[in-house]
Amino acid sequence: MQRIAYGDHPSQFGELHFPEGATQGAVVVIHGGFWHQRYGLELGRPLADTLVADGFAVWNIEYRRVSGGGGWPQTGEDVLAAINAVDIGPVVTLGHSAGGHLAVWAAKHSARVVGAVAQAAVLDFTRHVTPRALELCSEEQFAEASPAALVPIGKPVICVHGDQDEDVPVAQSIGFCEVEPQAELVVVAGGGHMDMITPGTESWERSRAAVVRLARDC
Repeated sequence: MQRIAYGDHPSQFGELHFPEGATQGAVVVIHGGFWHQRYGLELGRPLADTLVADGFAVWNIEYRRVSGGGGWPQTGEDVLAAINAVDIGPVVTLGHSAGGHLAVWAAKHSARVVGAVAQAAVLDFTRHVTPRALELCSEEQFAEASPAALVPIGKPVICVHGDQDEDVPVAQSIGFCEVEPQAELVVVAGGGHMDMITPGTESWERSRAAVVRLARDC
């Protein structure tokens, strides 16, 4: 693993992993935590380890968050800068919760992204999670920050969501897939919010399979 800085701020860095032998694609892991400073890329490390073992190059990124120099548009700008900072070819973005928001947003704005896997993602800032979204950006910025306001994304998006998620309702993914022409909905019966980033769970296995499918285009 290599720790690489892509800017001068302490949160502008990532951990780059390569598998032994040839790679079958590249994945950018974007952690969640409602964009808050107290959550970091350690949330993505178990996923990175699993995907590297599967043969992927993995770039697990940190970014400026709320109360740590982030907010909008800084947080989004960091994600795009991180994607451009390492030359691992076309990538699939994999993001959980708030990181799922950033994964889909990056798919819209980065030519390097071939598709996004959105795990229990925050996709429509006007519904359900509005108070939390307002910690990231103002309501006037929803049109540029909220993925639901940016459709069509122009890339395939696979939304994996548990129907027992108490933090980000599954309606976020259902509603997004109703309006995004290239989105696919995968609902995991009995799945909770943190199951998505827990290797060994059905939610993670469905997410992992989605990454493999999208990586075929890399």
